[in-house]
Amino acid sequence: MPNIITEDMIEQAALKLLVAEHKYTAINCFTRDADTLPDNSGRSNKKQVVLPQVLLESLITINPHLPLEVVKSKAAELALTPESGDPVLANYQNYQKLRNGVTVEYQKDGRKTTNILNLIDFTNLRNNSFIVASQMWIQGKFHWRRPDLIVFVNGLPLVFIELKNSNINVKTAYDKNLIDYNKDIPWLFNYNQICVLSNGMETRLGSFSSGYEHFFEWLKVENEDEKPDRKKIREDCISLEYFIRGLCKPETLIDYIENFVLFDRRKIKIIAKNHQYHGVNNAYKAFLNREKLDGKLGVFWHTQGSGKSYSMVMITRKIKRKCEGNFTFLIVTDRDALDTQIYKNFLRTEVIGDKEKVQPASSTALREALKTNAGILFTLIHKFRYDQGKQYPVLSERSDILVFVDEAHRTQYKDLAENMRRGLPNAQYMAFTGTPLLGSRHLTNSWFGKTEGTGYLSRYTFSESIQDNATVPLYYIKRVPGVELLHEPLSEDFAEILEEETLTDEEKIRLENHYAKELEVLKRDDRLDAIACHIVKHFPQRGFKGKGMVISVDKFTAVKMYDKVSYYWKEEIKKLNKEISEIDEYTNEGRIRKEELKQVVDYMRKAEMAVVVSAEDGEEDKFNKEGLSIQLHRQRMDKTDDNGFDIEDNFKDPNHPLQLVFVCAMWLTGFDAPSVSTLYLDKPMKSHTLMQTISRANRVFPDKNNGIIVDYLDVFKHLRNALAEYSPDDEDDIPVKDIETLFDQLNETIKMTADYCHDKDMDLSLLLGKDTPNAVFTNLSLFEKYANIIVSSDEIKNEFIIYANTVENLFESLRPEIFKMNYDPSMKNIILYLRGIIEGKIRPEKLEKAQERINELLDQCVIAAEGEPEYIINEKGREIDLSKIDTDELREKLHDTQYKNMAITNLREYIAKKIEIMLKRNCTRTDFAERFRKIIDEYNSGGSQNDDFYEKIIKLMESLRDEEERHIKEDLSEAELELFDLLQKEKLSKEETKIVKLAAKTLYKTLVEKQQELFVIDWYKDPKPRERIKKEITDILDTNLPESYDRVLFEQKSSIIFDHIIDQAISGYNWVA
Repeated sequence: MPNIITEDMIEQAALKLLVAEHKYTAINCFTRDADTLPDNSGRSNKKQVVLPQVLLESLITINPHLPLEVVKSKAAELALTPESGDPVLANYQNYQKLRNGVTVEYQKDGRKTTNILNLIDFTNLRNNSFIVASQMWIQGKFHWRRPDLIVFVNGLPLVFIELKNSNINVKTAYDKNLIDYNKDIPWLFNYNQICVLSNGMETRLGSFSSGYEHFFEWLKVENEDEKPDRKKIREDCISLEYFIRGLCKPETLIDYIENFVLFDRRKIKIIAKNHQYHGVNNAYKAFLNREKLDGKLGVFWHTQGSGKSYSMVMITRKIKRKCEGNFTFLIVTDRDALDTQIYKNFLRTEVIGDKEKVQPASSTALREALKTNAGILFTLIHKFRYDQGKQYPVLSERSDILVFVDEAHRTQYKDLAENMRRGLPNAQYMAFTGTPLLGSRHLTNSWFGKTEGTGYLSRYTFSESIQDNATVPLYYIKRVPGVELLHEPLSEDFAEILEEETLTDEEKIRLENHYAKELEVLKRDDRLDAIACHIVKHFPQRGFKGKGMVISVDKFTAVKMYDKVSYYWKEEIKKLNKEISEIDEYTNEGRIRKEELKQVVDYMRKAEMAVVVSAEDGEEDKFNKEGLSIQLHRQRMDKTDDNGFDIEDNFKDPNHPLQLVFVCAMWLTGFDAPSVSTLYLDKPMKSHTLMQTISRANRVFPDKNNGIIVDYLDVFKHLRNALAEYSPDDEDDIPVKDIETLFDQLNETIKMTADYCHDKDMDLSLLLGKDTPNAVFTNLSLFEKYANIIVSSDEIKNEFIIYANTVENLFESLRPEIFKMNYDPSMKNIILYLRGIIEGKIRPEKLEKAQERINELLDQCVIAAEGEPEYIINEKGREIDLSKIDTDELREKLHDTQYKNMAITNLREYIAKKIEIMLKRNCTRTDFAERFRKIIDEYNSGGSQNDDFYEKIIKLMESLRDEEERHIKEDLSEAELELFDLLQKEKLSKEETKIVKLAAKTLYKTLVEKQQELFVIDWYKDPKPRERIKKEITDILDTNLPESYDRVLFEQKSSIIFDHIIDQAISGYNWVA
């Protein structure tokens, strides 16, 4: 089946759009031979990634105040290809140059003069050059690379675009291209600000150093109110157009580079997502229009987990940079955790310095600070307390104070907020919230202003966040214990008192006087036992085993729950071990069940648990009175490990065994641990606090499809009522949904999969017997036939796998609840079994009347030979020695096989695996991978019939066999051959070839002999051992390479070998301590 939209078609459409709509200059840099110059880029060599002439001309235009020779000198320096180093640090340093310019020194009138040379003109857009280069060859450390498109601003490569055919998953561009480019041509990304991956149907953006899960779409072009039709965009393959029309517009791209790129501690690069860009600019426009808004700039609602705190940083940063004035920013929160989190974000992104005094320690210190011209201040709202009976004083009448109030709905209608406004009567106020404004009065709007339209300055809803993959969906499971609770719903007042961990005397009296019965019921032992038992059954049996939090009504109950869960946890391990010992291993079902239970027990034995509650004076006595001990828990909370990591670091680390924590108020706000996927909720909560709490489980994390909230109090009934008022017509915009909806999605996806198969002449129902509903497969020979249909094209195969993967993900998300739902897994099992066959994970030799597969063909074509094979493929448990395959006999067998598509698929898998192994052994073998890719692309496009494909793939197998044996003919080991290939140059004489071989042998032998001395732990991170190893390499090559290797070539080869050894060490493949 031919591709509908090819990579080249997408590229040409992108070029046309960039030129026609945005007036970019397009240059085609393709050359038939990779090393050919010139190539329209103006580069002096093909390692270069900067356009030197364009850079020089742009810098002259932008910097008329500087002497020409100074500009020329700096342009030449910026165009150099740097040595290997920390890529994120290099990117950070170059971003500072892009944003702030470069300091230059020169003589003027006989005096030393210092000035700034700007790389981008952020004021006059016309002074900047915008060029898009296509198919530009770049000489990498080991291989030639050719990105599809690169956008250059003033000759600097700021945007990388990698394209794929529309039938290839866009993630392939990340896995197979971006990662490889980062390893082989890391200097391409020294100036890079945006990486774009697209197959037309889907386009994703991210930082060059981000994991794929953090890549995002850009579908809203002009404003956040647009409603892009995702289905139509996919069908028409026009997602890249939205990115180009939106972010590639010159003024937008320059604004983005200037104001929407952050670095956290110079280690993590953060670039704004689509919703952040529009939201921050809405806030910026409101600030510019502040005189008309009477100090009420509006309410900024971006749902929890979507980067609201970083948006706050970006707003502050843009106002400080773009607006003239001596502004004071006051960031107000109502929780210590929130205050700390936001302060750290400002500190780590260098908006403030670590020595700046920006957190007044007391109410008095805050009042004094607000009388000054302080730049940025952070405070809790509680520091606006004042003597009872006295009116709060006016602290400043300045109108250039900008007050950001986070989670404004909680504290802005009480005395503290009134004090703040009395003290700062002319300040500009902006509210930030992660939850919608609830209640008919919408008091937050009256305090901060109601923006025309939605009522929000910027709005990013729950459903939008999930659609954009900025957060994962949340589902709740109602598991109210059988113990009788209360007939009346728990009151808002009760929930409000329980928000704080440490209660005031007044709050304690209110609890004792009005809510003694409620507390008694919540804390009853039999009720807590029932909850603990459920947690122990549920937590280890989940599909995705993310981290979990148990949320209790108070500190004492948190400790009590830890004790109970720990007890039942040990009992459950004993019970499971007993069950394992009694399982019949002689049945397939028994073996599967036994393996599953062993994995559960292994997880339970390794998992750690901890209590996390705030400290208070006299806590030991207080816990002792309750018959509990806090001492060991407090030691764990205060402990740091040998690496200086504390309990919070341990819990945030997805690889640390601390899996489950018991809390009551700590870590419920201002705390991000993306691997958290499960919350056990047993604490009365009201609307906003509840939504903030459950959002602990909505962060994006690899392989995490959703978060699960287990509700032991039916608190979501009250949340649904509150949200009905906020969004009565939008059922989708609910932050958490019943687990039953996930079950419905599973059934719907199974139906869609079956319908898809039916459209391709596959009736999955025929694989089940009419009278055998319990997953007993019938007509087993149909599996092979259906698998053959599915693999007839990559497009059908990829679509089927997407369906099957979705079925599996939904099923895993429902574990263990689905086992209680009277669910028939028959059709699910068929779909996953069929996927297993086409992916080679299930061998169908035992299926009735199944045809011979390529595995058997290969077996029959193997020539008998003595000794152990040196070159083998361990393909999913089977070893295939290609050196022993009789390819002539294989041709005959392939020609006669009935299911040719399956034969093709299996051949492809074997060859792909073989090339992968061979590339690991010798990085210079990329030509084989490229040849294989071209064969596959031609087949997919319909340009090659089955028999043609067989012949080409068999010839490739023969070439691979010859390559495997080449080291024997060259009288070298595999490792020596790789070094020899890296050291070779064109037109070597026979005598020179012998000398280069000897150099490779000597180099390898010396490095192996000196391995302990040279290759210390993490040597590649330390400049001193790096230099020692580099010197060792250059000394050996200087002594052993032929005279025809001039100084330039010698240095080039020395650098290639050194970089290769570093890459192997970083990957852990070789040259490690």
